[in-house]
Amino acid sequence: MQNKNITLDKRYIKIEGANVHNLKNISINIPHGKFIVVTGLSGSGKSSLAFDTLFAEGQRRYVESLSSYARQFLGRISKPDVKDISGLSPAIAIEQKVTARNPRSTVGTTTEIYDYLKLLFARVGKVYSPVTGLEVKAYSVDDVTNFVLNDAVDKRILITAKLDFNNSASSLLERIVWLSGDGYDRFFIDDKIVNIAELAPNVDSYTQKDIYVVIDRLAIKKSEEDLFSRIADSVATSYKIFNNSTTIIINPSLPSQSINSFTSYFESDGQQFISPTEHLFSFNSPIGACPLCNGYGKNIGIDRALVIQEPEKSLFEDVVLPWRGESMRQWKEAVINSSEESEFPIHRPYNLLSDEQRKMLWDGCKYFRGINDFFATLSKERYKIQYRFIIARYTGKRTCPECRGTRLRKEALYVKIGGYTIADLVTISITELEKTIVNLSLNTTDEKIAQRIIKEITSRLETLIDVGLEYLTLDRLSNTLSGGESQRINLSTSLGSPLVGAMYILDEPSIGLHPRDTERLIKVLKKLRDLGNSVIVVEHDEVIISQADHIIDIGPLAGEYGGEVVFEGSFNDLMANGSSLTAQYMRKEKNIERLSPKRTSKNAIRFKEVTENNLKNIDVDIPLGLFTAVTGVSGSGKSSLVKSIIFPALSRHFNGVGEVSSNFSGFSGDLALLKGVEMIDQNPIGKSSRSNPVTYIKAYDEIRKLFSDLPLAKANGYTPSHFSFNISGGRCDTCEGDGNIRVEMQFMADISMVCEECNGLRFKDDILQIKYHDKSISDVLAMSVDKAIEFFSIEKSTTSKRLVEKLKALYNVGLGYIKLGQSSSTLSGGESQRVKLASFLLKESTDSRIFIFDEPTTGLHFDDINRLLECFESLICKGHTLIVVEHNMNVVKCADYIIDLGAEGGDKGGELVFQGEISKFLDIKEGYTANYLREAMVKK
Repeated sequence: MQNKNITLDKRYIKIEGANVHNLKNISINIPHGKFIVVTGLSGSGKSSLAFDTLFAEGQRRYVESLSSYARQFLGRISKPDVKDISGLSPAIAIEQKVTARNPRSTVGTTTEIYDYLKLLFARVGKVYSPVTGLEVKAYSVDDVTNFVLNDAVDKRILITAKLDFNNSASSLLERIVWLSGDGYDRFFIDDKIVNIAELAPNVDSYTQKDIYVVIDRLAIKKSEEDLFSRIADSVATSYKIFNNSTTIIINPSLPSQSINSFTSYFESDGQQFISPTEHLFSFNSPIGACPLCNGYGKNIGIDRALVIQEPEKSLFEDVVLPWRGESMRQWKEAVINSSEESEFPIHRPYNLLSDEQRKMLWDGCKYFRGINDFFATLSKERYKIQYRFIIARYTGKRTCPECRGTRLRKEALYVKIGGYTIADLVTISITELEKTIVNLSLNTTDEKIAQRIIKEITSRLETLIDVGLEYLTLDRLSNTLSGGESQRINLSTSLGSPLVGAMYILDEPSIGLHPRDTERLIKVLKKLRDLGNSVIVVEHDEVIISQADHIIDIGPLAGEYGGEVVFEGSFNDLMANGSSLTAQYMRKEKNIERLSPKRTSKNAIRFKEVTENNLKNIDVDIPLGLFTAVTGVSGSGKSSLVKSIIFPALSRHFNGVGEVSSNFSGFSGDLALLKGVEMIDQNPIGKSSRSNPVTYIKAYDEIRKLFSDLPLAKANGYTPSHFSFNISGGRCDTCEGDGNIRVEMQFMADISMVCEECNGLRFKDDILQIKYHDKSISDVLAMSVDKAIEFFSIEKSTTSKRLVEKLKALYNVGLGYIKLGQSSSTLSGGESQRVKLASFLLKESTDSRIFIFDEPTTGLHFDDINRLLECFESLICKGHTLIVVEHNMNVVKCADYIIDLGAEGGDKGGELVFQGEISKFLDIKEGYTANYLREAMVKK
């Protein structure tokens, strides 16, 4: 349906005649100050309306508002293909972004909270000596003077400097003669003043005593105004002559005497300290980074988790893997033969050994040489290939022994605020950190300094709590987060300083959220709305749709069959009158159903004693040949289990590579039935913006071959490489086959502009003259998958058949609407995941594998989920095993086996709530998932 009732009411954003991508000349009024959901099938045109029309025009208008000087560096930004847009507010877009791959990126750095923590510690942090635990301070002349005036009122004092000599008579005599020449001829020794005439003849008797040079002596009276200058001058003199040090002796001749030493150097207990600066607390700076691991928290070395992979075994049972072979068996036998003398328990399981016994095994003792000595011996003979192979096999990333994973040099941890180091604060949950920061014990001066910094920290922490990330810690690596957690961190970063009267455009903020947590997200979105903003959300979640003030449903189908407004109005109107697929699924007229009867398995893999992150020593079984859903509230430990334990361990087992965590005691089971493991996550399908779906599934090779086989191509000597945009020759030299020129901006998001040389066609004019059935290579890349299947089915050549077969794999996973040449950078996380799935479906291998999916329903409409489940069914029928991390109850209800973690997130999570068949799971009362699952299985 097309809404033609366009008004000039200022309460609306008016879009007239939008034709961006597949939009079909749509005109629509979007109300200001409302919570609006744009929904519809994947590829129907939702993002084209929200991002490529609304946000793109907002960005263009912002650039047009800049000075002509600034615009000359940007070039001309094209206006979206729309007749007119009026009533547009300043726009903020929060798009889907994949998890950062940078190993230095953490939750703290991504949210900028760590930057403020560094500033806080640099401004009000106090340095404490690791020897005595006392504060280390560099004292200025004014500090010492104020000390005297505050602590020595109505008392007599000596301003002195401790004499430095090497405890020999000649050295002492040399020093006092030199000082006498400068007028210093009085010394404080053994609680009395000694002049040089008495000291010089008897230097032998003073060589083992503390000798202080008297610079000034005076009585402190409050009434004497000139005391400050006199004291300051004497202290300055001491600093200048006596190596920046001075000693104030109060009541020198009385029992209440006190000796107070000061220095302008930052040192104590014979140790030089570093004055706190922001860089001292930065693991990305050479000033603050641990010198051993360079700020990564881990370094390369012998990984104990690889050496001891089955800790339930004893030394006698070959728990030390490298000692199992006959050539290295003498190391094990040496321990066994000397066990009586060393008292080492050779039959006790490794995980039951005491710390001292483990240390003995690794470091050795006088009776036998340990594991460390074993690898050191092999390292000395690395020229032997077999030794190099053994060392490489047991080498991996281990927690840095120098910084113990904090990433910082030890001097940074000498600085504390309220008894906390910066490492202490980044390892506690967001909730605990917020409480700790608010309740920091500061003196009046430090409180004034820290007030603004603390406000910035707490506001960002509160935003993280609002979006349901209170269980995270600031030191959590960004690349260990789930897709949903990454999305919400991006959301919290953008919402930290909410504007008023703006237009927020969000792309599926519910990604990775358990149904319980979705309600919290809705509160955040409504809070933004209540501030006077327009909140436009591209979304498929039925709860969020039901809470919207206004719903825009794009369809009716995807690609060229979409691009129309099929419904616009309230949720009640959608439920009463909507005829779209969205309305049919919301009313339960259509449902997502299980495609196969109940399945069971007799074979499984067990992961034992898992303690990664917040997981609490759980044993997890993965049945083979089934569809296993891993569920639980956000932060319950799903990603920790699947991405940090299961996948790395299996990858190391099958491929011999991969970083294996030491936070579990091993795995066992019917591994001989499997040939490998595949992780299908939401990371981009290629690192280059030139990568696209057809290059990833190898279909572009067939397309290039078809074009290079044409008569005109052969006549010009064109090979398949001339039709590649990754190799020089046929591609446009200006944009290097990208079709766009990206301009980096320092003050806003980067801007992408169409290449003026090739007009976005990617290739040189000569190449574009080569046509296959009247279509150039650029025309083909602009086709949707659906259109391309139809186009290439015209011919029945072997190459065409192979090409069509590969394209059908994309169609089968619900990607018939995407363009063949669509840049991988424009694909959502869910679309990238399905491209990878299509690639695996093309492989005809009969080898059974484990496929791991991370939230595969990202970006999927209800109708698309049915197609995804068909793909899952195809994989299982081929003998594969599926592990799916998922929150969508419509998918979970189709699983054969469920692993539910929780019951809460963070420290209160990590427990195994349930594992087993779905029918038994529905009967439990614990946790949250079972309740939501029961609701999803009820047909209305």
